[in-house]
Amino acid sequence: MSEESSVQPKKKNEVWEWIKALLIAGVLALVIRSYIFAPFLVDGSSMMPTLENRERLIVNKFIYFLHTPQPGEIIVFHADAKKDYIKRVIATEGQTVEMRNDVLYIDGKGKEEPYLDRYKADARTKGILLTEDFGPIEVPKGHIFVMGDNRQNSTDSRFIGPVEVDQVVGRADLIMWPLDKFEVLP
Repeated sequence: MSEESSVQPKKKNEVWEWIKALLIAGVLALVIRSYIFAPFLVDGSSMMPTLENRERLIVNKFIYFLHTPQPGEIIVFHADAKKDYIKRVIATEGQTVEMRNDVLYIDGKGKEEPYLDRYKADARTKGILLTEDFGPIEVPKGHIFVMGDNRQNSTDSRFIGPVEVDQVVGRADLIMWPLDKFEVLP
């Protein structure tokens, strides 16, 4: 057997191994993007100061196969067929939500919102409320009540109503861009 004929099968095997590796990598990337993690671009200021316009996030899509969204989590959901929103879960099914004098009440109990302290202080100095009074609203079965952290500039459950849990894409877990804002979200 000549040396040239033994090189041909090795090259064919090497090309086939590369093709298999690329196919496996493609399938893994598709599975990861579809069912586990996905990138998300923040569009707008409705979650300021927690998230800012144009920040890039990693959304954990797998977490809600294990449990339903919980109050305090920042989620991405399908607002309509073309648009996804990012908001904070305020209440879950069966809970009653109400806002009075800039205090959030869940089932009649005042709830701390430390991520809004600075905004509430600014609003008080201007003699206004950060969040207009509303409610009480009972969250229906299979739904969650969501609000943006920038309460004066957020299209959320106060306007669009409670969100169906089936419309939730996942939980925002990580700010990955810009790099100086890199942070794991609580």
